[in-house]
Amino acid sequence: MAFNGIDVSKWQGVIDWSRVKTDFCIIQAGYGRTSSQRDPRFETNYTGCKANGIPCGAYWYSYATDSADALLEAEACLEVIKGKKFEYPIYYDVEESSILSLGKAEVSAIIRAFVQKMESAGYWVGLYMSANALTTYADDDIRREYAVWVANYGVSKPDYSGQYGIWQRSDTGSVDGIEGSVDLDTSYVDYPTEIKSVGLNGYSKDRPEPSYKFVTLTIDGVTYEGTLTEKQDNV
Repeated sequence: MAFNGIDVSKWQGVIDWSRVKTDFCIIQAGYGRTSSQRDPRFETNYTGCKANGIPCGAYWYSYATDSADALLEAEACLEVIKGKKFEYPIYYDVEESSILSLGKAEVSAIIRAFVQKMESAGYWVGLYMSANALTTYADDDIRREYAVWVANYGVSKPDYSGQYGIWQRSDTGSVDGIEGSVDLDTSYVDYPTEIKSVGLNGYSKDRPEPSYKFVTLTIDGVTYEGTLTEKQDNV
């Protein structure tokens, strides 16, 4: 099963969400180390998706040069997205040459600091990178354990052998309601169902309704009648 989506930021300007037809959208929430660096179109784009029934996720663009910076970026991201619900993961966008030039060990430490902080706060978190950068700069355990959003254009499928949930396949797409080019994505995971089922990204975990049984018991000649409720874990 595949779902066709888009990702947007301030660079798409004012979007007429009532005209946009897409299975999902990943919205830039912001960048850098402070919540003041939120994308100026984030709130409007989030509201537009929700008002028009478009499942959405978010991403935070990184400029971190060490793990301490990455933790500050995670805290800023958490502040910006607080109180909102997302049906798709929250991604860490790592693509700046100043970061990649630090080498695999340091880049992986930066990524790990951000994703672990976000995960501990109750989010389904992932990593956005190009196909080549994923292989070159991200440790294997990161690429295995977290949602991967891989960018690779002009190919019939990503030139990437690891697991991935979303493929950003073009940066020159055209979508009604958006002026100019927009990134096009394909998701191979039913993230809305999975995220809601485990109660992440602002959602509460679905719990089955307790079952009831009517019983009659006689103890020491006294008859008792009533219902028994099946005990649910964590209830």
